[in-house]
Amino acid sequence: MSGQIVVVENRADWSADLPDCTVVEVNDYLGSEDYIKARSLQVINLCRGYRYLSTGYYCSLLAEARRHRVIPSVKTMLDISSKAMYSLDAGDLDEVIQRSLKRHRRDAGSDADASEFTLDVFFGHCRYGELEHLARQIFETFPCPLLRVRLEHAERWHIESIRPLTLKKLDAQGRADFAQALERYRKRRWRAPRARQSLAYDLAILHNPNDPLPPSDKRALENFVRIGKQLGVGVELIRKKDYARLAEYDALFIRDTTQIAHYTYRFAKKAESEGMVVIDDPASILRCTNKVYLAELLRANRVPTPRTAILCKGDIEGLAESFGLPIVLKVPDGSFSRGVFKADSADELEHITHRLFKESELILAQEFMYTEFDWRIGILNRKAVFACQYYMSKRHWQIVQHSASGRFVEGAFKTLAIEQAPAEVVRVALAAADLVGDGLYGVDLKQTDRGVYVIEVNDNPNLDAGVEDAVLKDELYRIVLREFIARLERRRARED
Repeated sequence: MSGQIVVVENRADWSADLPDCTVVEVNDYLGSEDYIKARSLQVINLCRGYRYLSTGYYCSLLAEARRHRVIPSVKTMLDISSKAMYSLDAGDLDEVIQRSLKRHRRDAGSDADASEFTLDVFFGHCRYGELEHLARQIFETFPCPLLRVRLEHAERWHIESIRPLTLKKLDAQGRADFAQALERYRKRRWRAPRARQSLAYDLAILHNPNDPLPPSDKRALENFVRIGKQLGVGVELIRKKDYARLAEYDALFIRDTTQIAHYTYRFAKKAESEGMVVIDDPASILRCTNKVYLAELLRANRVPTPRTAILCKGDIEGLAESFGLPIVLKVPDGSFSRGVFKADSADELEHITHRLFKESELILAQEFMYTEFDWRIGILNRKAVFACQYYMSKRHWQIVQHSASGRFVEGAFKTLAIEQAPAEVVRVALAAADLVGDGLYGVDLKQTDRGVYVIEVNDNPNLDAGVEDAVLKDELYRIVLREFIARLERRRARED
């Protein structure tokens, strides 16, 4: 048995004005052999309550044990039952709440001065157009079919409570709103199940098609989809808006530029909490995206790097004399050559550091070490996979030259088989990546007469068609996907 079912405590809960669905009473779902043995089943749990050890709780708990895809998950039930937990998660919604309620107050007329407000959210939708974005964000944070959110206003709006709603408590208008939201959700969420039945696993690839410098270009993403089918992995490209659907998949591959205060980190944390296989994992993102942390990690473990200093405000006195000029200055969380600056004079040094200290309490100063190209060694699960030489952009000291207009120019590249790269370059790259974890990393290094030096370790290295895959071709995508399969098989073995 496969497909989609709606589970209710009593069939009478599903009134005639609701959509035509496969509706199953919870006792049948919990006890029937048909549902116990079912595979690829998708369950919308609309029981009358989700409190701990209730019938609704057990419905989702056993659904997860049977590897059915269920909403809400047990984690969501526990999160919304604890104010301490949901207040923590809801903190990320603060800006959306202020903006949305300000707009609603402006349009609300006589209710504009109300100090509290109740919002019913059905699968991420509500009856107020100006609050749709807020409703979707709440649903993405707490994926539950029916929610009643109470907001209060003192100096600012804040979420006072989040509670699941039941069908029995909906009036005629509420049922109509719910019915419309359910139909939209079913069409968006449960698409093409038959095409995926023969595939052993489902992998979500998070990407941003509007990113001018994505970690993987369109052709590379298409290659992952194509090779995935050959290996029995259903690969689906997802975007930021698909956060609520994440638990549908077995694994997550982040092909979006990662940052800590960013949705990519939220996706990684969510996937990890759901027990999914995830690359980049949250720890790798945390360790790699902050250059100050990474510099200290490499220095503490005696991995060779250009001479580096972590600067606080007021630390630039004597820096030019100590390091010499030019000197490289970095913000902690830059990427793709952004947030990296070169000071050629003492005046430039003072000007750049003054500007950067407005953004960060700490910045990084690094010895300038010009080379014609940087080495990039791609490493997966502590094994070197590919080697590239990234050449400096023409008449520039970086691989990517960014202009004030937002445009950029990239340098040339040369891809080599990993055995063609100098052994010392590969050895040092492996030593650096080993400190971060067992994920997918791109280690950037400079090779000079003095030796080999690590510039940084990237947690989401480029995998672009025609560049990093120039030597391995399709095998590069197979290597990555086989690693996901191996991790999924190990997880399944532990569960069995």
